[in-house]
Amino acid sequence: MSKKGKVLVAMSGGIDSSVTAMLLHEQGYEVIGVTMKTWDYSSSGGKKKSTGCCSLDDINDARILAVNMGFHHIIIDIREEFGSFIVNNFVDEYLAGRTPNPCVLCNTHIKWDALLKRADQLGCEFIATGHYAQIRQENGRYVISKGVDEWKDQSYVLWGLTQESLARTIFPLGGFKKSEIREMAMERGYKELAQKSESYEICFIPDNDYRGFLKRKVEGLEEKVANGDFVDTQGNVLGKHKGYPFYTIGQRKGLEIALGEPMYVVEIDAPNNRVVLGTKEDLKKQQMVVKNPNLIKYAEIPEDIDVVTKIRYKDKGTLSSVKKLDNDCLEVSFYEPVQGIAPGQSAVFYEGSDLLGGGFIAKPQE
Repeated sequence: MSKKGKVLVAMSGGIDSSVTAMLLHEQGYEVIGVTMKTWDYSSSGGKKKSTGCCSLDDINDARILAVNMGFHHIIIDIREEFGSFIVNNFVDEYLAGRTPNPCVLCNTHIKWDALLKRADQLGCEFIATGHYAQIRQENGRYVISKGVDEWKDQSYVLWGLTQESLARTIFPLGGFKKSEIREMAMERGYKELAQKSESYEICFIPDNDYRGFLKRKVEGLEEKVANGDFVDTQGNVLGKHKGYPFYTIGQRKGLEIALGEPMYVVEIDAPNNRVVLGTKEDLKKQQMVVKNPNLIKYAEIPEDIDVVTKIRYKDKGTLSSVKKLDNDCLEVSFYEPVQGIAPGQSAVFYEGSDLLGGGFIAKPQE
């Protein structure tokens, strides 16, 4: 038995999770690699082969690495639980006029639950992933902070994790830059792995065409939502659109309507099948309500705290205040207007480099 303990490492076959397993193995942990089969892209009718955690090639790459390094590797099939929760939620959110966050939901409700369940079955004290983030203990809580590689930092998608999950989680890559991870793979003789391309698409939509995915998943969707109205912010009809689920907040291109000035999608009115268009200025909001919050650094929101709030993954963040409402939602007030607040996306709060917590955007406010 290893003095460091036994760790179950999520291995997608990509460079990050592979180097995660290498580092923990070298540090003296007893490593078991696990690859989670989440989705068969062929079942959704797309034109591009499955990528990332879903492809047979990547599963084989993960297994070969484990064999070469001398630790066990298993494959678990979570397609049923993944599909019934993540994919159904993805479709439902678009049909409700919101923009979903499948990676956050998957981490919170599927991957960590699946990993911890198998870790318990295999007698593993810890689980580990290749996320670029860091964990420490402070004041009796487990705190997530940003990875040192600002471009690769993935703390944004981890806001939903519980203290119980974090107590058993290791993020070996958080203290490194991506270039260093590639060098590590090269130094260990894994040249092909070091040069392996990354996939940034949603794993179950590798062709990156969410509109086509919705059309294939919901029979007759195009006919049901076609010929709704484009309206301006005063409710005046401007023209016809192709269906409200096929538009996103902030969208300017692909509207196929000429109005004499650049116009953007500023609101999606699903019950009335309307898409509201406005100017760039109309996209700017000063407040929003956030639902289903989860706190990481503190058990309760401290009074009069200023945080940096990110409203999307690559958002630089905006200084803001956060106040708890009576309905267990949070009210976020930005010190300067922000553009493109999209209901359904994650609002994630930072205190310096530390992840304070996050929640789902319910609605923007003037």
